[in-house]
Amino acid sequence: MADTIAAISTAPGEGGIGIVRVSGPGSMDIMRRVMKKCPTDIEPRHAYLGDAVSGSEDSAPEVIDKCLFIYMQAPASYTGEDMLEIQAHGSNVSLKSILGAVLDSKIAGIRMAEPGEFTKLAFLNGKMDLSQAEAVIDIIKAKSDLSLGIAEAQHEGRLSESVREIRESLLDILAEMAVDIDYPDEDYELDGSGEGSELVGKLRWVLSDVEELLDTAAIGRIAREGVRVVIAGKPNAGKSSLMNAILGEGRVIVTDVPGTTRDTVEESASLGGVPIVLVDTAGIRETGDKVEKIGVERTTRAIAAADMVILVLDGSRELDEEDSSVLGYIEHMNSNNILVVINKEDLGHSISEEAVREKLPGVRIIRTSLIGKGAQNASRRVSEEIGEIFELGKINPQETNIVTNERHIQMLKNAEMNLDEAIGMLQSGEPMEVAELSAHYAYDSLGKIIGEDVGDEVLNTVFSKFCLGK
Repeated sequence: MADTIAAISTAPGEGGIGIVRVSGPGSMDIMRRVMKKCPTDIEPRHAYLGDAVSGSEDSAPEVIDKCLFIYMQAPASYTGEDMLEIQAHGSNVSLKSILGAVLDSKIAGIRMAEPGEFTKLAFLNGKMDLSQAEAVIDIIKAKSDLSLGIAEAQHEGRLSESVREIRESLLDILAEMAVDIDYPDEDYELDGSGEGSELVGKLRWVLSDVEELLDTAAIGRIAREGVRVVIAGKPNAGKSSLMNAILGEGRVIVTDVPGTTRDTVEESASLGGVPIVLVDTAGIRETGDKVEKIGVERTTRAIAAADMVILVLDGSRELDEEDSSVLGYIEHMNSNNILVVINKEDLGHSISEEAVREKLPGVRIIRTSLIGKGAQNASRRVSEEIGEIFELGKINPQETNIVTNERHIQMLKNAEMNLDEAIGMLQSGEPMEVAELSAHYAYDSLGKIIGEDVGDEVLNTVFSKFCLGK
């Protein structure tokens, strides 16, 4: 008999509602044991209000909490097995006591669930494919409207549908190749209009579909992890003030003393639905201070890993050697991915836009003062510029397939490589058997995205990333 598993499915902490989830053949028996005065005839998918109780068969039951009990009969449940959800007040003490009562119920095979085991059961029982299961964790971890929309679309099966369509096309090609292998006397002309050249053309169509999905990977990474925006500049230019303005809170200490920020400070935010990771950095300058020097080194590494750099300049002073030092770290970047904020406009206009563009041709420039409403205006302008640069606000996840998962990207790259090999082999006159083998590898790689022919090691790795109770 299969195990019956149980876990708390809501996040730790106080809340209005908390849920203990149970899945397996012992779900109904657990409801009868844990619910005081449980109805004789339990109707699936109905909510029953009652007391959750603890205590062994030899002692009087002790009331833990008043709860809703919902029993779901297989296969009409999340896992495809019999399930029980106990909805209690969101107290850690209450939920742990209810879970303890469930585990102490002496139901055969009852045990604690492993991380992600409920969703793993859903996959194994055919309730969703592997890419849909992986989208569950993306929904849970979504940091913006965009990342949530993409994860929801993948959970609904949009990516799965595309992958299956590509595999079906490739399967038809594999069938044609198999015919040639079984009937070698047929004439396949690769350089003319024969079947060989038709196979190359069909493989190229499949390859283009794979490449189209891969082309979305860069946007997918940003949508999932956020645009990595590094705020750089010399000490006391206003970097921390800008970060606080964007976040709408005093996250970073701001003083008029140069060198206050001595390390990189990271915060996630959503600007107009676009996920970003803001990185405030130590000012870049020559220094003998050991701690500040380490901060400067970390700043240069952060710039190297950035998707975008916001260069903050003190507009009340002319460009100097410290500004030039910062410029040296970013001048290699695409100017479209650099935004210059000339700060302290209230103190004068000592820096001209022409002087900045001599160093960084074509760069975008904002002039502002990060005081009062100026900080709010600067935050709004920065949000608009980031959205325009990366065009993430124009993406509709319901209309465009976007690949965000590193495992999926690797499988698509494998398929791309194998399809390239198959096409090259056919064009160079290699035996059909060899080309067919490469095409089949591509077919298998695509299948692994949706969970076909994946081993336990892959499954364990995927579901170990889930939280307990999901």
